[in-house]
Amino acid sequence: MVLLFAFIGSAQAQLKTPSVSAIASAHPIATAAGHEVLAAGGNAFDAAVAVSATLAVVEPAGSGIGGGGFWLLHRAEDNFQTMVDGRERAPLAAHRDMYLDDDGAVIKGLSMNGALAAGIPGEPAALVHIAEKYGRLPLSTSLAPAIRAARDGFAVDERYRKLVGFRLKQMQKDSETATIFLHNNQAPAVGHIIKQPDLANTLAAIASNGRAGFYSGDVAEKLIKGVHQGGGIWSQQDLDEYQVLERQPIRGNYNGIRITSAAPPSSGGIALVTMFNILSGFELDKMDEATRIHTIVEAMRRAYRDRAEYLGDPDFVDIPTDKLTHPFYADGLRNSIRLDHATASSNLPGVVQNSAGQDTTHFSVLDQEGNRVAATLSINYPFGATFTAAGTGVLLNNEMDDFSAKPGAPNAYGLVGAEANAIAPGKRPLSSMSPTFLETDDRLAILGTPGGSRIITMVLLGALEFAANKTAADWVSRPRFHHQFLPDAIQFEAAALTTAQRAELESLGHQLKATNRQYGNMQAILWHKANNQIEAASDPRGNGKADTYKH
Repeated sequence: MVLLFAFIGSAQAQLKTPSVSAIASAHPIATAAGHEVLAAGGNAFDAAVAVSATLAVVEPAGSGIGGGGFWLLHRAEDNFQTMVDGRERAPLAAHRDMYLDDDGAVIKGLSMNGALAAGIPGEPAALVHIAEKYGRLPLSTSLAPAIRAARDGFAVDERYRKLVGFRLKQMQKDSETATIFLHNNQAPAVGHIIKQPDLANTLAAIASNGRAGFYSGDVAEKLIKGVHQGGGIWSQQDLDEYQVLERQPIRGNYNGIRITSAAPPSSGGIALVTMFNILSGFELDKMDEATRIHTIVEAMRRAYRDRAEYLGDPDFVDIPTDKLTHPFYADGLRNSIRLDHATASSNLPGVVQNSAGQDTTHFSVLDQEGNRVAATLSINYPFGATFTAAGTGVLLNNEMDDFSAKPGAPNAYGLVGAEANAIAPGKRPLSSMSPTFLETDDRLAILGTPGGSRIITMVLLGALEFAANKTAADWVSRPRFHHQFLPDAIQFEAAALTTAQRAELESLGHQLKATNRQYGNMQAILWHKANNQIEAASDPRGNGKADTYKH
């Protein structure tokens, strides 16, 4: 879905604030929640709280208050930018080998399903933090749409049904999850109303008591009791010690475009800047399409190799950020790229190699003051750990699978990792979530997407569309291809490569793997500053809504 608003005039052309506000999210009810809060006098940060919480209700396969995320913020009055890190943490009782058997092999499914797969949620603390530090409305106002949606319910659509089908067997194993999200223990029919009264009460507790409404008191007691009954290892100390962090975003430049993106423990910003730095040495617009794709893939391959080798929680590991984002480092990576032949991932140094989605959510917000938010939130795999703590309505994440359960062993998305992302008590797992701002003197983009390990490359392709002066609708709808170092193959949507391009890429030595479905659900906003034209676009692969508002 795309909406375009143009307000053109000689006086308006010089404006430094948007003519309208805009929201693009993965669900119409969440977009409407953000609009409701803006109409009540809130700013983009209040709207972000409302959209985040409402997505937790109406898109439970992608995010929730039992999960976490990254909120990239820009405050217009002083051009202040920060990344709010609400990423989950490993429980204090977690340890490096907790998902291995006595022989040191990864126990299949243990980091994916059930309470032991859940990290300590960060989204509730992040929403309180954003509301209190950057918003202007009370939580009772910004959380009201989400509470109402949980109590009144939302209608099941075909996308929800498909995602339930993907995790149905695991959802059936937890009676609480099955009662809330299934109907007669099966995927609900389209139009069936999902009501979540326990979640409404938990959200109301946060609205009334802030952080304490989730991390202490009755809700906390029920969470810990439920997790223990499900075989998990949470403690009250885990909840007490969880802290939201603010981190400096990763910044870079590509052909005059200023890039601002997520910092570790997200790998997104560093990988994006690495790829852009590599590509800046090529004239992509002068290449034939197959060579252009080959070159972009080789940049992806090298950035994902570095992701696996170096990146993790910056509070636990020393990440060479300056090196990885420096143009001189990219020069060396670029020099290893041959335009006439693919580089085998096995020929790149480092990382133990092991041969061996649909998830998450994103939204973008721009208000009429120029404040903006790009936020990517997750419970990891669809419906997370498929475990709900009784009496809370809180569906738990399975973000522990984002750690390297064993260095060199692939996770659910086929990503391998090294010691930098090994499990440790209180550590945040590495993420691919990449909320991003792109800016030139006359244009601003706010974008991001779900999609597991493919998130970073989707944002890269969207950013390249921005660089080519394409519309926001073009960014979110373009066919996608992806390479993540291991497995050593170009994954692609069917429409992304022609038959001739496939043949050419194979002749260069690339392995090709067509995906059996489309992937991603990008939500984007484009502000043309010169004529104050605003575009908001929602990925046609999903059922989201993009809209603009005049307040």
